[in-house]
This record gives sequence, structure tokens and C-alpha cells, in this order.
Amino acid sequence: MVRRSRAVVIAVVVFFAFGTGMCCLTIVLLLFPRTPLDAMWRINPEAKEMFGSMGGWAIVLMVVVGAVCAASAIGLARRAEWGRRLAMTVLFVNLVGDAIGAVLRHDPRTLVGVPIGAAMIALLARRQIRLQMTRDHPAGDRGSP
Repeated sequence: MVRRSRAVVIAVVVFFAFGTGMCCLTIVLLLFPRTPLDAMWRINPEAKEMFGSMGGWAIVLMVVVGAVCAASAIGLARRAEWGRRLAMTVLFVNLVGDAIGAVLRHDPRTLVGVPIGAAMIALLARRQIRLQMTRDHPAGDRGSP
């Protein structure tokens, strides 16, 4: 059971590390427009348009999102309770954003993130995962920053 709980935590750490990397890539793409790197926007041309309309705020947004993803990954990797809570908060905000985006933009494709986010939140909320967050820390240190 502990092994499975650790595998879940590792998978979520990888997920947030990937999110951090994507934020970094987006920042580079926004900072260096009209270069061969622009070919990356072919993956999601709507994102390029959306970020373009935001101007410099797009970079600020990506820095914040990337920092929160990195903090979540680090906290989870350290088996810190604050990392689990932060990760669950990020997933919840993303889940709500996907649902609102589907309604406001009339784009049901964004709804694919809702069950994924809900499943990840449910996994992180499991008792075995909560215990995993405190088990590896000495008494008095519950993984707080």
C-alpha cells in the first residue's frame, strides 16, 4: 500500500514538474517572438493568440503559474503536507477554470481537464497519501516550509 501511495505521489510530482517546464517554454516563446521557436505555437495556436492579447501580463502569469507548479512538485517530492495542499489547490483552481472556460468560450474540449483534475484531487486526498506526507518527517516537522 505504501509503495502504491509513493507511486501516486511520484506521478503527481512528474505532472507538476512537466507543468513547470511548459511554463518555462511558454515564457521563452513569449520573450523571443518571430524566431524559429515560433513553430512550437503550431501545437496550440489559440494559446498564442490569447497570450498575445495579454501583452506583458502573459509572462507574469506564466511566471506565477510556473512557480506554483514548481513549489507543488518540490513540496510533494519532500513529502511535505504543504506541498500536498498546494497541489490540491492548484488542481482545484485549474478544474474550476476549465469548467468556466468551457461555458464562457463555448468550448467543451476544456472539460477534459475536469475529471482528470478531480481524480488527481481525490488521489491526493486519500488517507494513505496524507499519511505518506507525514510519515517521512521527524516529530515536530510536518513538512512546513
